[in-house]
Amino acid sequence: MKVFVTGVCGQLGHDVMNELAKRGYEGIGTDITPAYSGVMDGSAVTTAPYVSLDITDKEAVTKTIEEIHPDVIVHCAAWTAVDMAEDDDKVEKVRAINAGGTQNIADVAKEIDAKMVYISTDYVFDGQGTEPWKPDCKDYKPMNVYGQTKLEGELAVANTLSKYFIVRIAWVFGKNGKNFIKTMLKVGKTHDEVRVVNDQIGTPTYTFDLARLLVDMIETDKYGYYHATNEGGYISWYDFTKEIYKVAGYSTKVIPVTTEEYGLSKAARPFNSRLDKSKLVENGFTPLPTWQDALKRYIDELDMENL
Repeated sequence: MKVFVTGVCGQLGHDVMNELAKRGYEGIGTDITPAYSGVMDGSAVTTAPYVSLDITDKEAVTKTIEEIHPDVIVHCAAWTAVDMAEDDDKVEKVRAINAGGTQNIADVAKEIDAKMVYISTDYVFDGQGTEPWKPDCKDYKPMNVYGQTKLEGELAVANTLSKYFIVRIAWVFGKNGKNFIKTMLKVGKTHDEVRVVNDQIGTPTYTFDLARLLVDMIETDKYGYYHATNEGGYISWYDFTKEIYKVAGYSTKVIPVTTEEYGLSKAARPFNSRLDKSKLVENGFTPLPTWQDALKRYIDELDMENL
């Protein structure tokens, strides 16, 4: 199986490439940078074929993917800077990447009859209430530009293809890039106490574990919408931070505050990021390990001196 992976310089794309190599599949990676610019950890991703590609360039996308002619496209590339997406001068660029770029890829996938995986987000919903969001729920009410453009990407895939997996994730962390855990560890080194919101609820997603699930998926034809985060229960960012410091051996005090008390960010954040993952088991997929287990494995492997 030949798999074309976008966004390999990010957290998830990096891990997907490594998972493909573990299973003996041919992975071809792409990102916007001229050469691979992710972590150089001696892993398969750094030696796999790499193509520089701007996914907003329809002609280049068509030419590149037609030439490679993959069996599957795993589309991890996206604009993910949520607050910056709200800037007036960035909105169209964000839409060009998250919606237009996805449409470009979906169009070629249809031409070559390839399966496609699109990575989406809990931000396509309005983030209200306390009930977990079902994967097939169509009650979309994105709260910000990022969420709206990711929804447009979802619709581009669903309206163009029949052989697709749309996988919504939340609270992502991985080895290759910035994330909440790394930020909290840096802050915890230099502060006696930190303030963290306790009214936004969800579950973390470790890209190492998610990559395994995504490759499990593309080995099947069980297409459709899915939610995928680690198991272990729903928590707040405050709960997560306390566990991060506990695992890392920090004594930093964590003070719970409301989103309002913490202060407004440019982009509205969802209070309810609970994702219902029962469809995974129903369709025969192995759920991700608990987030507690994932966090411990992640911190054990981190270079704490060079965060």
